[in-house]
Amino acid sequence: MSNPHQQLVTTKRWVIKIGSALLTRVGEGLDLERIRWLSGEIAALRAQGKEIVLVTSGSVAAGMQQLGWRKRPHTLHHLQAAASVGQMGLIHAYATECGQHGIHTAQILLTHSDLSNRERHLNARSALQTLLSLGILPVVNENDAIATEEIRFGDNDTLAAMTANLVEAEVLVILTDQDGLFDADPRINPNARLIAASAASNPALDAMAGGSKGELGRGGMTTKLLAARRAARSGAMTVIVSGKHPDNLRMLAAGNGVGTLLWPDNKPIKARQQWLAGHLMPKGQLVLDDGAVAVIRQQGRSVLPVGVKQVLGDFTRGELVICTDQEGHEIARGLVNYSAKEAAVIKGQSSQAIESLLGYIDEPELIHRDNLVVTG
Repeated sequence: MSNPHQQLVTTKRWVIKIGSALLTRVGEGLDLERIRWLSGEIAALRAQGKEIVLVTSGSVAAGMQQLGWRKRPHTLHHLQAAASVGQMGLIHAYATECGQHGIHTAQILLTHSDLSNRERHLNARSALQTLLSLGILPVVNENDAIATEEIRFGDNDTLAAMTANLVEAEVLVILTDQDGLFDADPRINPNARLIAASAASNPALDAMAGGSKGELGRGGMTTKLLAARRAARSGAMTVIVSGKHPDNLRMLAAGNGVGTLLWPDNKPIKARQQWLAGHLMPKGQLVLDDGAVAVIRQQGRSVLPVGVKQVLGDFTRGELVICTDQEGHEIARGLVNYSAKEAAVIKGQSSQAIESLLGYIDEPELIHRDNLVVTG
């Protein structure tokens, strides 16, 4: 691909994510100058006809400052308290600064369960689409005030990627305190080289992405690479770029090669498959034999009981399970037609034997191909 950055010029819908390291000064709360800069850049992009969804961190860090806490707390209820305090100032800052450019903002708070529930997933999608159609800037953050360990995204890089999937964005921009992804840690190795562009799926990137997390943030470069791969499922390009250089967003929009661009090298996954692959939380695992792995990968066929070697986890009908090969590598994931106990009874058997084994038959497949997405 000669100049992949040039593709950004004609794109319309961007999700921009900015993290705590850029938005906050340790011990000093929100960096209002950074928010003022970002609001101006978003206004410039919108003037070029681009639709923007902003995913922001910073509520916990802002709350810490207001509460006088010097170190990020570890207990969930203290994190929730800091987030609920800080969210007020964070959103007020965006509303004020974007308002200087005539931009109306809307707050969207999400948890993982909002996107794993099919109905709430569609409601969130409709809300975001409507806001964009009205010319309003959605400001998305994880709902840290109520999220628990079981439902939290874990970092806003993941949230940004899932938001890109949700609104079918063409571009995910992850603003960070580094110039992009390097082949070594530039804070340690002065000879580290910036990776200008690569396929998101390139396995060589994994070793390059190792890096430390910031004091106030939860995500490192590894989470940004994983986010790029998640965004690629819906066909989005991802750019990891510094949020410290004032012209970077405009340079990206002009097709100039700043940051690291990670392009999708697979066809976009349809909306329902996006939801299955990225938004539902798996409840169990089916270990498949080599024959089942081959037909699923090559032909996208249903998962039949005969091809299942082992059933792991405690799931019920309709829940998401991961399908792996016998070495534990993920092959696919989908909605299962039988509970874990029922699947354990019929595994390795032909579909014709289901009724005699269980006394009834719901479906001849353990997972129908319409409810299955190949992930590996």
